[in-house]
Amino acid sequence: MMGKMLRFSLFGESHGRVVGVLIEGVPPGIKVNLEKMKAELERRKGIKRFSSKRREEDEPVILSGVFNGFTTGSPIAVIIENKDVDSSYYEEIKNTPRPGHSDYTAKIKYFEFNDYRGGGFFSGRLTAGIVIAGYFAKEILAKAGIEVKAYIKSIGKVKAKDLSVEEIFSSKNSFCPDEEAFQKMLEEMERAREEGDSVGGVVEVVAINVPPGLGGPYDEDLEGDLAKAFFAIPAVKGVEFGLGFKIAELRGSEANDPFVVKDGKVMTKTNNCGGVLGGISNGMPIVARIAFKPAPSIYKPQRTVDLEKMEETEIKLRGRFDSCIVPKALPVVEAMMALVLADHLLRWLSWKSFMSLGKR
Repeated sequence: MMGKMLRFSLFGESHGRVVGVLIEGVPPGIKVNLEKMKAELERRKGIKRFSSKRREEDEPVILSGVFNGFTTGSPIAVIIENKDVDSSYYEEIKNTPRPGHSDYTAKIKYFEFNDYRGGGFFSGRLTAGIVIAGYFAKEILAKAGIEVKAYIKSIGKVKAKDLSVEEIFSSKNSFCPDEEAFQKMLEEMERAREEGDSVGGVVEVVAINVPPGLGGPYDEDLEGDLAKAFFAIPAVKGVEFGLGFKIAELRGSEANDPFVVKDGKVMTKTNNCGGVLGGISNGMPIVARIAFKPAPSIYKPQRTVDLEKMEETEIKLRGRFDSCIVPKALPVVEAMMALVLADHLLRWLSWKSFMSLGKR
């Protein structure tokens, strides 16, 4: 289970009967809009021509925790059926691990009892459950006026320009507010697709209206929990907040964010720290960037090992693959940020409620 007050756990496999999620800690009385949930799942399908040709309906079925259209406060279980599955090819390659995949490490970890079809439990298919859990987290955050938005910062070496928070949240382009850069990103993805290859990229995610005080030091660290959540997304290889690694190149006089008073609130003039100080939110937008590696399943020949013969060999994959997973990762990244923020918000509200007792 990930989280403390708001917790969730994924289950199912890529080629199993279902994938799903169990969510605990959602307060009672939240109105559930299935169409809104489905819209989030639809976003997870990305850009059609760069995504896998596997076409799933992604129809969520709520098994528990919702009654008469509202959350009850009990655990929420939601499943999605896997209907468009073809496992035949995976029998052919079960002893030749695909480079870049978890095939080999999962085989060792689970003593060869793991479901290797389509990546099994390690598959990006499981992120459907993350998006569903994220839907509930976003509804919790909405009560506090908190919003989360992710967009494509880069594809390969093509980068979007630096954007203001206003530009990010007001953009009608659901993939990237920088239209000129986005067209070049599409061209980069198309080149990878035509070459039978894949390309990675970076997603930037921003949360606004986050109150100061969420998080804590050490194991309560807000950045630490966010980083753990982001790294739990398949294919993520890097996470940074604020200026990230660039801040190491600056002097303290350049890196520090001066405090100011704005509209009666303490804010900072700049946001180099990305909205977190000492593991605690400071009231500024929380900004993170997440690096996704290129999808490891490609149509080009690759070197691997035949584990039965213990010989080096070559593998040329057949199947339905993504040439770029970054567009479909946007709602997943948003969901993970929303889940962590909602968890910390509920924790902070319990403290706030307790502190108010002494004022009676």
